[in-house]
Amino acid sequence: MHAQPVAVISGASQGIGAGLVTGYRKLGYAVVANSRNISPSADPLVFAIPGDIGQPGVGQRVVDAALERFGRVDTVVNNAGIFIAKPFIEYTDADYDAVTGVNLRGFFELSRAAVSAMLARGEGGHLVTISTSLVDHPNSAVPSALASLTKGGLNAATRALAVEYAGSGIRSNAVALGIIRTPMHDPASLGALAAMHPLGRLGEVDEVVDAVLYLEGAHFVTGEILHVDGGQSAGH
Repeated sequence: MHAQPVAVISGASQGIGAGLVTGYRKLGYAVVANSRNISPSADPLVFAIPGDIGQPGVGQRVVDAALERFGRVDTVVNNAGIFIAKPFIEYTDADYDAVTGVNLRGFFELSRAAVSAMLARGEGGHLVTISTSLVDHPNSAVPSALASLTKGGLNAATRALAVEYAGSGIRSNAVALGIIRTPMHDPASLGALAAMHPLGRLGEVDEVVDAVLYLEGAHFVTGEILHVDGGQSAGH
């Protein structure tokens, strides 16, 4: 009855998250899709759960709902994230709370609940976390220390979890992105953003989805930070 694999995806209402929902459905997964504001899906195998993943208890609630609806959790894609680019001294306490809430608490609570469920079932699983190449290659044109503070920690946690749970068959990987064409970017800025990549263009949502789905099927890959960034992390 519950043989179908199940993916939990945060930040799933638009952009990369919405692309990931479609991608995992094409792979044959049932999907639990979380976002602050997400509408119910007409697809009975896409279960939408509204909620701010940065708030205490929401990650556990999402996993509990997945178990209640589908009976298992095989994969979690920690896609929800907040990016605020400002000079370091201009960040406010509210900026800090917002960024660390979603990027860190969201990852921590959702992943902790999911790994517990995976261990209880005893058949392994997969964590995938969306990161940024700014961790490896900061850019003075895009001051973003809060992204580095949070996503750098996520890269380190990705490797730590890969080693901690390898013996249980749970893999942990990350995809470090350059700038992807999504609704969050002002169309007037796209030319300048494209020029920040050695390849001279923006990444597309489908290219991010392809990378995540590669990791999904790459059963000998764990602890990997896969750069999908048009060459940003290599240099300029």
